[in-house]
Amino acid sequence: VHLRPVNAMTQLYCAANLNYVQGMQAAPLSVDIINGRESPPDGGWETHGFELLSHTSTLPNFDDEEQIAAVHYAEISQLAQELTGCDHALVSGHISRNPEQAEAHSDLGPIQLVHSDFAPSYGQRIRDFYAEGGEKAEAGLSATGISAKDVAEASRMLILQFWRNVGPARMDLPLAFCDVTSTNTAEIIPIPVKNYAGGGFDFEALAIRAPDSPGSHRWYVYPDMQHDEVVTFRTYDTEMMGRNEPYWTPHSAFADPSVTLGSPARRSIELRATCLWT
Repeated sequence: VHLRPVNAMTQLYCAANLNYVQGMQAAPLSVDIINGRESPPDGGWETHGFELLSHTSTLPNFDDEEQIAAVHYAEISQLAQELTGCDHALVSGHISRNPEQAEAHSDLGPIQLVHSDFAPSYGQRIRDFYAEGGEKAEAGLSATGISAKDVAEASRMLILQFWRNVGPARMDLPLAFCDVTSTNTAEIIPIPVKNYAGGGFDFEALAIRAPDSPGSHRWYVYPDMQHDEVVTFRTYDTEMMGRNEPYWTPHSAFADPSVTLGSPARRSIELRATCLWT
């Protein structure tokens, strides 16, 4: 279910510093962040890169890692298929971001860097991941009923990510999303990510330079996220890359000026669906 605007006039949520990159260093820049509930973009994730959806999980909570894999992966796979019309949607893992996970590994804390998750090279990394096997890869293939060969030969690969708040509605480091139509290719910088969260997975992500015209990037946040809501956002699409269109969705955690750091701390879960047309 697509949540639609309640106010046609643009309503700002706050101004906050976001960490763009300059060279290979973080360069904080103050930006206005729009209240996406009151002033959402005039289209959905296919146009702007992200969208707030109503989606209820059958899980009573998100504290049980085994139940997340057993129940929620299938829920997200089904949602991804409904949104994209793909033949198959592989879900092979998730990331919980909360104080306990952040203490275990810094990669699992809220990421305060303007980025999009995957560079163009990621498609081959995904093909290799399923070809090499491993417990998570095999579980994802088995649940979807396809083979590594199907992944390798897919005519199109699109990655949709799903971000859900599973803690208090107001949090210290919520996630902001940038309208991809306000960005351009010159602002994108591939960066290597090594051994993500200690899991041995290497890939290339995209860091984002600040725009030449201050304020030209349009940033949105959805305040007071409920457990039966999810933000979906696109981070890879071979079809769009073939047309030289921006497939990325810049996003970043930011310090909500109305919340003291840690009171309450963000508790969220992220899943990504690898959508395939075979």
